Amino acid sequence: MKIAVIGGGGVRSPFLAKSLSQSSIRLGIDEVVFADIDPNKLRLYGNMAKRTAYLNAPQLKFTLTESVKEAVEGASYIITTIRPGGDVTRMLEERATIAEGVIAQETVGAAGLSFAMRTFPALCEIAELAKKYALPNFRIFNFTNPVGIVTQALSDAGYGFTYGICDAPTGMLDSFEKMLGLKEGSLKAEVYGLNHLSFFKSVTLNGKDITTDILANPAAYERTELAFFPESDLIRRGYIPNEYLYYYFYPDEALRNMQKAEKLRGAVICELNAAMSEELNKLGDTFARYGEALEIFSKYHGARESAYMSLETGVKRQKKWMFDPVSPEKGGYAGVALKYLEIVQSGKEGEMILSCPSAGALDFMAPSDVGEFSVCVTANGAVPHRFENVPDECARIISEMKKYENAASLALRTRSKSALAEALALNPLVPADKAETLAKKYVEINRPYVEYGE
Repeated sequence: MKIAVIGGGGVRSPFLAKSLSQSSIRLGIDEVVFADIDPNKLRLYGNMAKRTAYLNAPQLKFTLTESVKEAVEGASYIITTIRPGGDVTRMLEERATIAEGVIAQETVGAAGLSFAMRTFPALCEIAELAKKYALPNFRIFNFTNPVGIVTQALSDAGYGFTYGICDAPTGMLDSFEKMLGLKEGSLKAEVYGLNHLSFFKSVTLNGKDITTDILANPAAYERTELAFFPESDLIRRGYIPNEYLYYYFYPDEALRNMQKAEKLRGAVICELNAAMSEELNKLGDTFARYGEALEIFSKYHGARESAYMSLETGVKRQKKWMFDPVSPEKGGYAGVALKYLEIVQSGKEGEMILSCPSAGALDFMAPSDVGEFSVCVTANGAVPHRFENVPDECARIISEMKKYENAASLALRTRSKSALAEALALNPLVPADKAETLAKKYVEINRPYVEYGE
């Protein structure tokens, strides 16, 4: 079986290579190809990924290429994790957004639509190549942000073979297991909503719902992503939210924190990645000098992890970080994709969390509306669980954001500036009177990558 990763020169490539290589024998993966159109990033991070894979599975055929066609040819599964425009363009659109007094976040906020303007056409090109050259019944797992918007747009454009994947829900479960001293996989969750706007209907241990116990555990607000929320607030609400719901619960606070921050998240990431790449370039061959490259990688990625959502929330992670290339791992977004493979190959139905059409999962969403759900995976694909008695607050937030995502999908597919403005006006985190100005700014920022008409 061949797996293709498009965006294989990204800074997370070593993580992907670790997960894929460690699962290669168990899942029958005999070939992995990492593709990236940036030759220098492929040389630096792709070669680190290649060495990581070799350490875990020396028998695995692992190649690097600048050709997407070559990567998808004969592939059974394709993972997309691309960033057209790079970190610099992300920084520009976040600056343009905060200048208008609007939350500047690349998935839930207005800036997410600007990012989607670049990623959607690129993802469509990959999907077309996959239709021509990948194996029949291939699947694409998209990790490219904003996952919710672009997965909806891809589905609307006829690319129904694409699933959106995100490691946030599984990462939250993993943090709960570590907090409680449980072995991996002990907890099960029922999740519904949208990407970066999902809710845990329940978290169970051996069939018992322990949601209330988690919410009442002080350690959850110190050692998990629930640290972004006041304990009393979540106990009152009675459910566990995805960490990105911080922006919807406390938008004024998030905006104030961003406005007073010396640098926004995009600028921090841009500077960290640039400094890391500079050091790795000086090192030279990251495959041959892998140990030294790992030290550089761990230093900068650790700084990135510590700063996760810290500017917006005022909460900084307090933990040291080191990339161990050979320790057992099933997590991350590669782990989500591999879970799908594992279920399909087992010949039995299995449960996981994916972004896909709702197909009746929630009464207030159309069957074609893409959301993030606990699903049952069969040989024919993913079928979302059905969710009833959804709290009014959750239903309202999901419904508001889904209207925005559907309007954003239309704007992306029609490449219309007026449709962009109409979509932005529907985003609950965007003041309606800022929508047209932001749409104009985003059209200019994205002009090198895609043309929009009136």
